[in-house]
Amino acid sequence: MSVDFNGIGPGQVNTHRTTADKSGSTQSTQQQAPEQAKSQVQGARGENVNLSNQAKNLKQLEQKLGDYPEMDDGRIEEIRAALADGSYKIDAEKLAQKMLEMDESIFG
Repeated sequence: MSVDFNGIGPGQVNTHRTTADKSGSTQSTQQQAPEQAKSQVQGARGENVNLSNQAKNLKQLEQKLGDYPEMDDGRIEEIRAALADGSYKIDAEKLAQKMLEMDESIFG
């Protein structure tokens, strides 16, 4: 089975018709063999989706990450206190190295 993610896939065609459409298409609907309609229904029900192990692992990881807070409030308070009393020290070489690494990762 193929699925068109940019539009409607083969099994996803809208079968609901307006009353104006029904009058012109009644004959084509009646001409469809009952066996063909039955096989289409069974085919749609028989489809299933299997996720790869990688997808399952990613889903588990996403759930675990959702348990963590977005910000570490304790760490934020430590840094604020250190900035306020002047004890927060910045390693200029480490900062410069991280900036260079970031630049390299962005611009290559």
